[in-house]
Amino acid sequence: ARRDSGSARLGIVISRRHARLAATRNAIKRNIREAFRLEQSVLGPIDLLVRPPLGIKPSAEMMTRLRALLLRLEEK
Repeated sequence: ARRDSGSARLGIVISRRHARLAATRNAIKRNIREAFRLEQSVLGPIDLLVRPPLGIKPSAEMMTRLRALLLRLEEK
């Protein structure tokens, strides 16, 4: 959701269905937070909720895809 002012804010929804091991869930969240941190300055005032698809694995490719999605939000 867009807001009138302020900086971009991030919310992450990830459950045990996404990954059984807590270490894997935490790695997914770290990747999401890092991608957000790298693109945060261009997003402007927005509240962003990220819910990754089930079965996703933490990887550099995941972060690249998320950064591309975040850049598409910036254009709107």
